[in-house]
Amino acid sequence: MSLPDTQVRAVTERAVTAVRDTTLPRSEAAHAGRGIIWELPGFRTGDALASAILTAAAPQRMAVYDRRVQHALDTLGLTLTPTPGRYGRYLHLLDDLLQHGAARADGWTARDIDTALYWTGANPAPSR
Repeated sequence: MSLPDTQVRAVTERAVTAVRDTTLPRSEAAHAGRGIIWELPGFRTGDALASAILTAAAPQRMAVYDRRVQHALDTLGLTLTPTPGRYGRYLHLLDDLLQHGAARADGWTARDIDTALYWTGANPAPSR
């Protein structure tokens, strides 16, 4: 509420354009979009809300990141640190999973993987 609507729209338009730019690899587009949306108050820390907005803008390219996804990645032994640039690195990690899944990942999107990670992180296996 601290910025004029026109300024918010200008920033979000640039972020949407960035994540929809198919001339860039998915991870670079994610990094660019996240860097742009950072300009808005409330988006300077954490990637969950920003990733949801960017995914809504480009659902076939982007993916949501949140604490449940992070928990699943940790459980699977996949490293994703909280250092700046995490969202772009997350999309790069998803691209690697899609590429190395070969036939088993045929037709899957980054969004499909983030959904699977979400549910994996939401229901951790019981301790033994």
